Amino acid sequence: MSIVWSFSSLKTFQQCPRKYYHAKVAKDIKESDTKATLYGKQMHTIAEEYIRDGKPIPPAFNYLEPTLQMLAAIPGEKLCEVKLGLTRDMKACDFDAPDVWWHGIADLVIINEEKGLAHSVDYKTSKSARYADTKQLDLVAAGIFAKFPKINRIKSALVFVVSKEFVKADHAKEKELQYIAQVIPDIDRIEASLSTNVWNPVSGPLCKFCAVTECEYNRS
Repeated sequence: MSIVWSFSSLKTFQQCPRKYYHAKVAKDIKESDTKATLYGKQMHTIAEEYIRDGKPIPPAFNYLEPTLQMLAAIPGEKLCEVKLGLTRDMKACDFDAPDVWWHGIADLVIINEEKGLAHSVDYKTSKSARYADTKQLDLVAAGIFAKFPKINRIKSALVFVVSKEFVKADHAKEKELQYIAQVIPDIDRIEASLSTNVWNPVSGPLCKFCAVTECEYNRS
């Protein structure tokens, strides 16, 4: 079985290989939306429609306006919900191509080919940037470099819209292989588990919320 991975599936494996197996391999569980995830989806839709179509922001989300106005003012072509894919040899491909190896979605990409510059934005609705992980930005940057060959530099950011925090990263085309290389050890672990069919569970504070109810660590 070949692997197709994303930042979120990699985080799932790091959290618990057993959960990864049921969610991504056997596909016999599906986690239900929570109030937080539904709110996040709504916020993403509002941001997309504002940037792409100029649709007014609903009053309950007025706090988004200064941030979205700032992003809309950045020069360049605005692309929302950009689907990215890479083959194993780091070539650009469609998100769901038969030979896709990694895939991800960028919430907002602003392309300025004249300057060889792009901006990459991922919206977060967490109340704090305390546990921000910029590896997500690194992976998306590799996908952008492959998809847009005229881009040499990317200014990336995790935008925490509630706390109004920006976790920034600068990316250079000459380092695109490094952005993927840093997670290869975890990809190797997933492929080893696929080969041996051994998916050892990991006990943690989130076990009681896990959809893998038959796991010995799930005491819900």
